[in-house]
Amino acid sequence: CGACTVLVDGLPVPSCHYPSARAAGKAITTAEGLERDGQLHRLQEAFLAAGAVQCGVCTPGMLLAAKALLDRDPHPSEDAIRVALDGNLCRCTGYVKIIAAVRAAAAGDSPPLPGKGPDKERK
Repeated sequence: CGACTVLVDGLPVPSCHYPSARAAGKAITTAEGLERDGQLHRLQEAFLAAGAVQCGVCTPGMLLAAKALLDRDPHPSEDAIRVALDGNLCRCTGYVKIIAAVRAAAAGDSPPLPGKGPDKERK
């Protein structure tokens, strides 16, 4: 289903089918490893802003499959996004918002998160 996808040396791999002994010496990235210094990765921000997160079960796998895609193709077509996400199942969103989020992240167009931005400053 792709929910357990991690990046192994930059490639998306379903962790449920990846023996832990093979992971020795490899760079393993999980969804939690995408943020840096408390800042969400642009894909995480785009998923939130686009409403591409519902129940959250598929989100880690979708994020990591999308990251692997953007790492090798920073400006993918919609078809390339669909192919990259093909092994990841989502039963909530119907993929439209997920694809929109990946496109926005690729374009650098992530809108501000709800409750953030200049018009939402705290007083």
